Amino acid sequence: MNKKEKQLLQHFRSLSQESAETLLSFADFLSSREQQEPVNNLEIKQIERPQEETVINAIRRLSETFPMLEKDRLFHETSGLMNQHMLQGRAAKDVIDELEQLFRQHYDNLNNNMD
Repeated sequence: MNKKEKQLLQHFRSLSQESAETLLSFADFLSSREQQEPVNNLEIKQIERPQEETVINAIRRLSETFPMLEKDRLFHETSGLMNQHMLQGRAAKDVIDELEQLFRQHYDNLNNNMD
């Protein structure tokens, strides 16, 4: 195990269970950015928004709904919104509403550029 892996493990072990789950979900999101292949299909996968949903699960859902979007382009804005929820206490519902708008805007931009 290298120094960074040890440091990450040390941080992970110091977190509450909820924060550890958030870190794992965020790591999944980051990992999916690295593995993303170009998608030529602009078809949206319709996934209904659950009544109760966490911000992390919303990001997962929206990533599945819009698989054609480049995660790198969304990363900064998505992580900023997640931080507003986690660090500043912004309501999950409001952040999820804004995430949905963000993903839709990126989809619309991509769709318009394909024409």
